[in-house]
Amino acid sequence: MDTKAMENVAPYLSRIANALDRLSPPAAEQADLSAHEGYIWEAKTKVFQAIDSIQRLPLESLKGIQQQRETLMANTRAFAEGRRANNALLWGARGTGKSSILKAVHGALIEEGYNIGLVEIQREDLADLPLVMSILSAADRPFILFCDDLAFEQDDVSYKSLKAVLEGGLSGRPRNLVFYATSNRRHLMPRQMMENERSSAINPSETTEEKISLSDRFGLWIGFHSVDQETYLDMIAWYVTHYKLPIDLEDAQKQALSWAVGRGNRSGRSAFQFILDLALRLKIDI
Repeated sequence: MDTKAMENVAPYLSRIANALDRLSPPAAEQADLSAHEGYIWEAKTKVFQAIDSIQRLPLESLKGIQQQRETLMANTRAFAEGRRANNALLWGARGTGKSSILKAVHGALIEEGYNIGLVEIQREDLADLPLVMSILSAADRPFILFCDDLAFEQDDVSYKSLKAVLEGGLSGRPRNLVFYATSNRRHLMPRQMMENERSSAINPSETTEEKISLSDRFGLWIGFHSVDQETYLDMIAWYVTHYKLPIDLEDAQKQALSWAVGRGNRSGRSAFQFILDLALRLKIDI
């Protein structure tokens, strides 16, 4: 193409380029890591999304898990005060308060004046952990890095990124970062899968055992279990009183027991779900 032809085409190319720029979404901005209580890691844009109001239950509403609450609070308070603390695995049955207690402990420390952030990362985004850690380590405040419902399947290799967080590598874990995870699985893998991998692996002492023993790298294990009927009814009583629901307590507890039978379990989650249903029927906004 000669020089004159190039000069004729150039304006069209410029307009096309400008049009494409207008169509492109603006680059995502990184949230201010000093200004918000919570954040969610957005893997697609590689930025933190700020959360100003974390949905959480009051710490005193979590019945039947006093020991778990005290253990996690002591570890988290030490971390918030700048002391070394353990990474923690909260494991147990569904709906027993694992995620709720984590968020409630964080909220209680915020109310006490500790400037501690809570960052959630999805299990499928664990490959981003090195980048997430690098960004958070440069911030001037402590962070709880939190993964809910953590588990690994047969061909999952994301456990390697988590292993690096738990062990710290050559540089060690950043002093302003602790990792908490919740899981329905004590060893983060289904028992059948553990047995299959052990029996079928050529060298089970390497990759297979590396996955299976990943939970051992958490310094703190906190177990959660289904509650007994008395504790379940205590939860109902607390919610009825706290939300000032216009219903006789004995009647509410009777309904709650029927609800638990229908759900097939007694747990903190089912208790709160019953209260939400009860409030709707009473036309009360809680």
